[in-house]
Amino acid sequence: MGHSRAEKAESRERILEVTAQQIRQAGLDSVSIAEIMKAANLTHGGFYGHFSSRAALIEAALERALDRGEAKFVAATAARPGRTVKAIVNSYLSPAHRDDLREGCAIAALSGDVGRAQDDEIRTQMAEQLERTFADMAKAMGGGAKADAAAVTAWCAMVGAINLSRVFRGTPRSDQILRTVRQAILDLEATTASDS
Repeated sequence: MGHSRAEKAESRERILEVTAQQIRQAGLDSVSIAEIMKAANLTHGGFYGHFSSRAALIEAALERALDRGEAKFVAATAARPGRTVKAIVNSYLSPAHRDDLREGCAIAALSGDVGRAQDDEIRTQMAEQLERTFADMAKAMGGGAKADAAAVTAWCAMVGAINLSRVFRGTPRSDQILRTVRQAILDLEATTASDS
């Protein structure tokens, strides 16, 4: 009995991993149960033993994508001393992050889809993640009302920069977008610090 539970848990994990990568790369509407199950090396008929519906799979995969994206980002910035604004922007606005569609930030990859979603739960999941990201940036900027506003501005600029730099991927403009927004946020941080 324990062995089959372990196998079921492992199969569920494979389904979630494949789906989380799929939605980051191609969006929420790209999820096909048949294709996901095939990519997870499982039979289509076994899907409902793991999830009650396609919508339930998408909710779980979005949560996985958000959690994995946050964990990867925290790990990348934690290697540097302190969670500074410079460490956050350098990690987020990097060519490596821009080019990593399957494992990159789920917020950048999916915010448009989530904003259009009719499912309140999906929007709530991302909104909660965004609030945590805003709070982390505000803390790195020194805290307070000015830092809160600057953090929202910074994250809006960074998500936009990643998305627009992907449009220009492979051209000098792509790197220029990342550099320009990186510097703008560092300048914003300097004005926020001087207002404290």
